[in-house]
Amino acid sequence: MNISILVFGSHKFISTLPDQIRYATTFSVEVIGDLEQAISYIQKSPPDIMVVQASREGSMELCSWLKDQAKLSWIYCILLEDRSQQITDRDKYGWEWELEMTSSALKQGADAYIWQLPEGKRDYTLAELTANHRLILAQLTVGLRKAKKYRDLMRTNDLLSAIALADSLTELNNRRALEWDLPRQIQKAREQTLPFSLIILDVDYFKKVNDTYGHLVGDRLLQLLCIRLKHNLRFQDTPFRYGGEEFVILLSNTTGEEALIVARRLNRIVSEQPFAINNHQTINVTISLGTASLQNDDDEQGISLLHRADQCLLEAKATGRNKVIGSYDFSDVPYLKAASS
Repeated sequence: MNISILVFGSHKFISTLPDQIRYATTFSVEVIGDLEQAISYIQKSPPDIMVVQASREGSMELCSWLKDQAKLSWIYCILLEDRSQQITDRDKYGWEWELEMTSSALKQGADAYIWQLPEGKRDYTLAELTANHRLILAQLTVGLRKAKKYRDLMRTNDLLSAIALADSLTELNNRRALEWDLPRQIQKAREQTLPFSLIILDVDYFKKVNDTYGHLVGDRLLQLLCIRLKHNLRFQDTPFRYGGEEFVILLSNTTGEEALIVARRLNRIVSEQPFAINNHQTINVTISLGTASLQNDDDEQGISLLHRADQCLLEAKATGRNKVIGSYDFSDVPYLKAASS
């Protein structure tokens, strides 16, 4: 676990911190004294723990801002009270004042509020300094526990997300993953003014395979098909199992004509070689494919884009199967173009 600490305060303030923080070798410590710089740093490289000097301008604003950030509020914020007036009032009004200040600091966003020993009032004994530093280090330990739990939770969430977005049979991304990724890729294509296309393909007469050989053989055929498809896709192509024996392939930075080339190649590599189910059984299958390219009037979710590709797939199946039909634009005028394998 790579531990990182952000200290918001002056360099003089750093000298009052325990040696375990000042001369740390097992974790990184970054010192920033400007509020805007601190916020920018946190957004780019969130630390595990923040140590904040209360007398530094913007300290309470930083604590409050942090707790308002949904994705950053897990960062443990330790506020060290070094303001002379507060320390004077604490000595004057006693423990009730101290509790009131602590309550206020916690409400404003600090996770821990520690009173620093005031400088210049008197010489402190080693026991007093040690006790103060032990308290700071104890709160660091609390912060590290929280950071570890957060990271463990994120790893678990990532694992669960991967499981939820994966098709267990083919190990491709599933339809839910497509519904999440397609709008992202459409947005990216439009922001970068790049072409974007997709392919929908379907295994021809797959029901006949299941009826003749059984569902276990059908499942194995789909697995072998997906392996062959993945090995013949480009690095920017993303395949998904859309449902049953139907698949969608997203083609980033790909024109309509290029999508047709990809689809034809896939059509050919499937039909040219039988699939070896086991040492004694091989099955010949073909696929039908429809392609479509992103247009200016397509919706952000990609529903219209998918619909055009699906219409092309239906046309390919209705006109003999084992072929590619693509839909793409020339000067905003839609055309259909068919190509037999």
